[in-house]
Amino acid sequence: MVEHRYPVGGPPPARVTIVRVSHHPLDVSLPKYVEHALTEYLATRRASGEAMDASFTSAVDALSDFVLGGGKRIRPTYAWWGWRGAGGDPDGPLAQAVLTAVSSLELIQACALIHDDLMDASAVRRGKPTVHVAFAAKHGEQGWLGGSERFGMAAAVLIGDIALAWADDMLFAAGLPSDVLRRMSEPWRDMRTEMLAGQYLDVLTQARGDASPDAAVRIDRLKTAAYTVERPLHMGAAMAGGSPETIAGLRAFGADIGVAFQLRDDLLGVFGDPSVTGKPAGDDLAEGKRTLLVALGMELGADILHDALGTPDIGYSTVTEVRRQLIAVGAVDAVETRIDELTASALKALEATPLTEPAATRLAELAITSTKRSY
Repeated sequence: MVEHRYPVGGPPPARVTIVRVSHHPLDVSLPKYVEHALTEYLATRRASGEAMDASFTSAVDALSDFVLGGGKRIRPTYAWWGWRGAGGDPDGPLAQAVLTAVSSLELIQACALIHDDLMDASAVRRGKPTVHVAFAAKHGEQGWLGGSERFGMAAAVLIGDIALAWADDMLFAAGLPSDVLRRMSEPWRDMRTEMLAGQYLDVLTQARGDASPDAAVRIDRLKTAAYTVERPLHMGAAMAGGSPETIAGLRAFGADIGVAFQLRDDLLGVFGDPSVTGKPAGDDLAEGKRTLLVALGMELGADILHDALGTPDIGYSTVTEVRRQLIAVGAVDAVETRIDELTASALKALEATPLTEPAATRLAELAITSTKRSY
C-alpha cells in the first residue's frame, strides 16, 4: 500500500491562506439540496415515462438508482461556488433556480459513467453491477430472445442517452431568466462536446496503443478536467454575470485541478482499496487504460505493463507486481509530483482571481480535498 503524500516536501504553498468563514445554509448543505432536486426531477420524469409505457420505467429506475445511489456531487459543488464567487446571492431570487440548474450536471456525469463503463467493459461501479451488466443479467433471467450481452449494451447506450437528454431538460426547466441562460449556454455547450471528444480520444488512443504521456494528459484535460471542474466553474460564474477576468481565472484554476483530480483517480485505479473505490483492484489495468501513470511506468521501465495492460482476467499477484514496479521505477512519485505542481499552479491562479468570499476560501479548500484523496 502506498502512503499518500501531499504535497511533496510539506504543507500547501505558503501564499495560500485558508480562512474560516461563515457559510450560508445552502453552502453548507449543498449536496443535500442537490440530492433533493434530483430526486424530485427524476420522480417527475418517471411518472411521465410510465404514462408512455410501463416497461420504460425499468430504464428510468435504473438511471435514478445510478444517479441517486452514490457520487460526491463534485460538479454541482464547483458550479455553485463559481456562481457564488462571481457574486451570486444565496438569498436572492435566483438561488433555487441556480441550485436546480447545477444539479443537472449530475445527469451529465451519469451519461459519461454509464457509457464509459460500457466502452471499458467494466463489470462493477460503486460496488454494484454496471448498467450494461445488470440489463444483460435481466435479459438472461427473463429468457428473452436474442443475446443478453447485446441487450445489455443497447440498454446502457439508451439509458446514458436519456441522462444526457434529461440534463438539458432539467437545466432549461430550472426557471433561469433568458439572459442567464444565454450567458451560460457557451460553457454548457462546450462542456458536453469536450466530454464526448475526450471519450472518443480515450477509445482511439487505446485502439492505437498510444501510451505516451502527452496523449494521457490530453485525454485528462478533455475527458475529465473540462466537465468536472473547469466548465462547471465557468457555468456558475457565467450565470452570475462574472467578469471576463473572473471567468478566465476560474477556468485556469479548474483546468489544473481537474487534471490533478484525474491523476489522483488514476493512482486509485491501481492502488485503491476496492471497498473505498467501489471497483475491483487493478480494474484500470484490466481495461487497458492509457493513463499518465501507465505511460510514465512504461517510459521508466515497468516492463510488466506490456503484458498486464488490457488483460481482462488480471490476477491479484500481477496487480501486486505492477504496483511494485510502478513504485520502483519512480512512476508513482512522478505522478504525485505532477499532482502537486498542478495543485500549486491552480491555487496561484485562484489567488489572482477576483472572487467574493466565502467562495475564494471554499475553492481553495476544495482544491486540496479533490486532489488529496488517499489510497
